[in-house]
Amino acid sequence: MFKKIALALGVVFLLLQGFRPEKNTSADRSKDISTLYPVPENVQAIITKACADCHSNKTEWPWYGEIQPVGWWLADHVKDGKKHFNFNEFAGYRIAKQNHKLEECIEEVKDGAMPMAAYTSIHAAARLTDEEKAQFTAWCQSVRDTIKARYPADSLVLKKK
Repeated sequence: MFKKIALALGVVFLLLQGFRPEKNTSADRSKDISTLYPVPENVQAIITKACADCHSNKTEWPWYGEIQPVGWWLADHVKDGKKHFNFNEFAGYRIAKQNHKLEECIEEVKDGAMPMAAYTSIHAAARLTDEEKAQFTAWCQSVRDTIKARYPADSLVLKKK
């Protein structure tokens, strides 16, 4: 009986491998944040190592993302991360949303909520030092300051839908 159950589960597991989620691997950077605001090399390095896998259109998929159902879970996590903030879609956001999302970035990084502990526990290289957090949040604030200088105050207010 145990052998039949194990065999059936093995067959189901193998069949699941044929159903893979769509990969987040676009090279389109036409709406990237860097098209509007300069991103210094040190900040780009921070974004690449700690943010881009979940908050861009170009995820570096780990080997275990090829195993289902883990791949589905990762794809859903990336989709959710991009829904909240996407560096590669930033230029397409309304000005108020750009300002608000940068404010959220500052808060999340300062509070230690980003990068997520679940991510950094597996990807130790994504952990940010205090200096990197300070560099990233200072850059986010400088972009917010640029936005505030370019646009009228009422355009920076996020309106309820």
